[in-house]
Amino acid sequence: MTTEPLLAASRDKLLAALELLFASVDDYSGFDPTLPYTPKQREPFDALSDRYLRAFESSLKFFKTWERVREAAPSETFRDLLLRMAKIGLITDLETWLNMRDIRNRIAHEYLPTELAHIYAGVVEMAAAELRRLAVKTSQIR
Repeated sequence: MTTEPLLAASRDKLLAALELLFASVDDYSGFDPTLPYTPKQREPFDALSDRYLRAFESSLKFFKTWERVREAAPSETFRDLLLRMAKIGLITDLETWLNMRDIRNRIAHEYLPTELAHIYAGVVEMAAAELRRLAVKTSQIR
């Protein structure tokens, strides 16, 4: 089956966003909440956060596009969408993605250094592994 143009475009945007995120993840050297980082020193952490947000949102847009193109009816809730993506094998499980959404939400609202350290660790340790798996799965969609 040939990939529909809309789905192919969404996949390509997702893969581009993931590539940027993985570059930040691969360069991540840890965040020490006790250090007073300069704005220049904060740039890699800000890039990691921004790229994670973009990759997460691009993932959701891809899921919705996949659903629009390949399913008769769209999911009514975020949970239903994730369950459908798990059923077809694009994501590992619902719980992982709910945790990833929590990380996304915390990035937007958290500024305490100790919390930022936890957020960055969640992106690098848990979310990146799931998103790498998603990159493989989506690149196989033709």
